[in-house]
Amino acid sequence: MAGFLLAALVAVLGAAVPAHADGAMSGADVTVAQSLGDRELTVVLRRVASLPGPLHVDVLAHAGSPAGTLRLGALPSAAGAPSSASLTLPGTPGPVPAVLRVDSAGPWELTIDDGQRLARIPFVVHAQSMSPAERWVYGGFVAAGLSLAAALVVALAARSGWWTALPGAGVVAGVAVAVTAALLSASQPLPPAPGEDLDATVVNAADPYAGMPRGAAFSRPPVTLTVQRQPVVAGAPATVRLRVTDAATGLPADDLVVHDGGLMHLMVVSPSDRLWHLHPIRTAPGSYEVTFTPDAAGTYAVTAEVARRGGGVQMLRAAGGFTATGRTQDRKAEPLTVRSTGTIDGVGVQVAMADPVAGTPVTLRARIGDEADLQPWLGMLGHLIVAGPTPEGDPVWLHAHAMDDATAMHDMEGMDGMAAMVPMPGVLGATLPDETVAAYGPAVGFTVTFPLPGRYRIWLQAEKDYRIITVPITADVRPAPEAAPGLPQIGRVTPERARTGTRDVTVTLTGRDGRPATAPQIQVQAVLPTMGHASPVITGIPRGRGRYAVPGVPLMAAGGWQLRVTAPGSEPLTIPLTVTD
Repeated sequence: MAGFLLAALVAVLGAAVPAHADGAMSGADVTVAQSLGDRELTVVLRRVASLPGPLHVDVLAHAGSPAGTLRLGALPSAAGAPSSASLTLPGTPGPVPAVLRVDSAGPWELTIDDGQRLARIPFVVHAQSMSPAERWVYGGFVAAGLSLAAALVVALAARSGWWTALPGAGVVAGVAVAVTAALLSASQPLPPAPGEDLDATVVNAADPYAGMPRGAAFSRPPVTLTVQRQPVVAGAPATVRLRVTDAATGLPADDLVVHDGGLMHLMVVSPSDRLWHLHPIRTAPGSYEVTFTPDAAGTYAVTAEVARRGGGVQMLRAAGGFTATGRTQDRKAEPLTVRSTGTIDGVGVQVAMADPVAGTPVTLRARIGDEADLQPWLGMLGHLIVAGPTPEGDPVWLHAHAMDDATAMHDMEGMDGMAAMVPMPGVLGATLPDETVAAYGPAVGFTVTFPLPGRYRIWLQAEKDYRIITVPITADVRPAPEAAPGLPQIGRVTPERARTGTRDVTVTLTGRDGRPATAPQIQVQAVLPTMGHASPVITGIPRGRGRYAVPGVPLMAAGGWQLRVTAPGSEPLTIPLTVTD
């Protein structure tokens, strides 16, 4: 009997039985922006629920995208059968669905063919698998059930004897194994995600726990961006081809992952200070291309933001950019100032920002239109691109994301109380719906720090009516005042763990000698490094004995936050703060 139970337990633990519930690596929807010729598209690959099964794809066309037919294909990199489908864009903005089929776990490519160019989007199909802890849980309960059945049989067959207690002991042991495994599973780290932390294969996509590397380093060197030289004429459509290579080996870097809704975010700035925020299509490993119409003759600056698998987010500059010949086509648009109003693409825009000082965080707030009808774009409510200072060759390029709309509405004329109109869960990308939901704004806000004094070019971007509204702004940043060297301080925050939302915290500062700080006030900024998000600066109010009350700290997502604390006469401090849902 004992041997039978042991064999049953081993069989359950050793079987790679697919879980009906979602496992750790069951996958999720993937959203990728694509600048396919003269179409700006958002491609959404829906989660694959079962294998073999359907792959639902939504192609959302932005305003201005022409009508036409696109041919879609799902191509496996190893085992599996390809599939294809077609969809017709009607020439009006909005999503159009298509259905493909996938039949195996592993790396795949989604191809999009418009008849002139072929985009290749890599994605991973994950199988639903059980972790080792789940197998022990199921195995323990199966063994307990078999033992209970055996106990009933033995109890009916023989009413006495010490061996009748063995099935009962098996029940207790099985339940103990299951409960212990369930309790320990919460503390076990998840395996590296195939396709994100390490290269996806058929094996690890089917079961990420099989052959899971232990203690391995997944970091990779930076990549290099180059622009292939080719004739470019102002006023005519031009195709710019890009190469992304490993900085160490020089080989094509074909391990870019989707970051903020795109494989590559390309910023092109013309001599007339016009910005194009494009999303080149991948045409081959390490090769990308994008088509646009330059507006002026001269040299174009080219910068790309990418995320490499195991290498993190990188901001790349293409040395020299590229040069367009011909004549300037459009009159240079007059940018707004940091406190002004204007009309962009027929939409009224209001901008407000305090006088910026180098090295000091400042919040830029804008109101786009009059209605709460902004749409999330690239996972965020708004984007802010910064280049400068000029004319020093733009040594600084920054990319900031919008804050929550309640913060953005603060101090905007006529915006008091509007934050309650729309339930805004935060704008860090994880909780916003897709672009079809037009229910946010009209205010957006960004916190940014200009590291150097001088004049900066700023472009604020938000989506409205499936159009990307780009607001050009100039800002003159003053030099930071000379400050005497500060004294080192020790800081802590209470509570050390907080929940998402707007929270009040207490910061306690002491000197190295243990004496409480005596600063009349402190400046605090909440930063989420993994998302590149920073809150407005909040003034801490002294409460005695080195304690400062910091009200209304916006903690809009779970993660490892940092409180950047500045006090007169002391060095800046960084205090960690853990935020949970």
